[in-house]
Amino acid sequence: MSTQRLRNEDYHDYSSTDVSPEESPSEGLNNLSSPGSYQRFGQSNSTTWFQTLIHLLKGNIGTGLLGLPLAVKNAGIVMGPISLLVIGIVAVHCMGILVKCAHHFCRRLNKSFVDYGDTVMYGLESSPCSWLRNHAHWGRHVVDFFLIVTQLGFCCVYFVFLADNFKQVIEAANGTTNNCHNNETVILTPTMDSRLYMLSFLPFLVLLVFIRNLRALSVFSLLANITMLVSLIMIYQFIVQRIPDPSHLPLVAPWKTYPLFFGTAIFAFEGIGMVLPLENKMKDPRKFPLILYLGMVIVTILYISLGCLGYLQFGANIQGSITLNLPNCWLYQSVKLLYSIGIFFTYALQFYVPAEIIIPFFVSRAPEHCELVVDLFVRTVLVCLTCILAILIPRLDLVISLVGSVSSSALALIIPPLLEVTTFYSEGMSPLTIFKDALISVLGFVGFVVGTYEALYELIQPSNAPIFINSTRAFI
Repeated sequence: MSTQRLRNEDYHDYSSTDVSPEESPSEGLNNLSSPGSYQRFGQSNSTTWFQTLIHLLKGNIGTGLLGLPLAVKNAGIVMGPISLLVIGIVAVHCMGILVKCAHHFCRRLNKSFVDYGDTVMYGLESSPCSWLRNHAHWGRHVVDFFLIVTQLGFCCVYFVFLADNFKQVIEAANGTTNNCHNNETVILTPTMDSRLYMLSFLPFLVLLVFIRNLRALSVFSLLANITMLVSLIMIYQFIVQRIPDPSHLPLVAPWKTYPLFFGTAIFAFEGIGMVLPLENKMKDPRKFPLILYLGMVIVTILYISLGCLGYLQFGANIQGSITLNLPNCWLYQSVKLLYSIGIFFTYALQFYVPAEIIIPFFVSRAPEHCELVVDLFVRTVLVCLTCILAILIPRLDLVISLVGSVSSSALALIIPPLLEVTTFYSEGMSPLTIFKDALISVLGFVGFVVGTYEALYELIQPSNAPIFINSTRAFI
């Protein structure tokens, strides 16, 4: 059984939404009205502008958002929000570049849809450099590699997030009260190590990823959306109350910690992989640029507000996830549990993309009667791999920063500007545009190198475990 047949019959390549579940590739091509059309596959299954906006917001709101208060601490109370705004603008600009290049190749090659990997491959084929043209197929492999690293990195972060939050809730259970206002110090009751919590979640997550039907996963996605929305409302409700005097907070943090800020920020803004699939599924794709900019404006405002308010509220005691700083009362302990439930179900959705890239490679080489066994075995191995990596790097803030620096920076900042140059250079580009693209890619590469180095350096440093927790603030 070939890989192509696997993708068409069993997997449908939902990660890039080349074809909707109800269509064959030929049916999708018949829906293309003209070479320059924005029409895409799945007209009967298309999404409205509002549904696309909701998907865009959901794809950008996760554990990265909860780590932004610590990111602001690593940049400074003034430098942090300014940097978040700049990174947000650059990230959205790069998303726009990707959409523009994809549309260019759709028109030129008479295709109704190209995904991120195809766009990079066709961009290299258009390059004036013969070596790049001859090795254009590596463009898709590079994008697939970083997509796998990014998505599995998200899954590693989820393991650490689940372990940290459940461990804190259980250890503080004896001192948890219904009073969320009294300033009472509670001694935590020691339980098992956080790594053992990760192992406890492992079998449940393995069973969750055995669900191979994307429509079945949509039920869990809805549940995740509801629980995370309620949790975010409760978090905002708490952090806007009785904000302490911010005069003691540094306006600009030491530059040594800035790379950690960069990694966390770009981790949060890395939603470029879902831009083309969302645009492909729209009923009227011509509205997508407006939806993209509107959605990312909302996301950027959310990021800056939560990052700043969280740091103002908890100051130097802010932890890798703001949920770990919430008071030791049942109301806010339930917030941690609700958000954790949302993250638990989101694991399967994040896992879907690397599964669609990796599993067909192995299944296509197995005997037909063993395909299901091989499929489930590979899924189990991948989940175990994310668990092992999380166990090896149990600090949530550094996992987020490392994943952001290593892979998210490549997908969100380095590749799109280079793609624009290779795509349009032979057709004529202004020197200013070339300089702009080169500057973005160089800054992204510097952030990639320095952020990765700093995250790895911090990982080898000893860290002290928290001993006390306060009902209105969590102290390390």
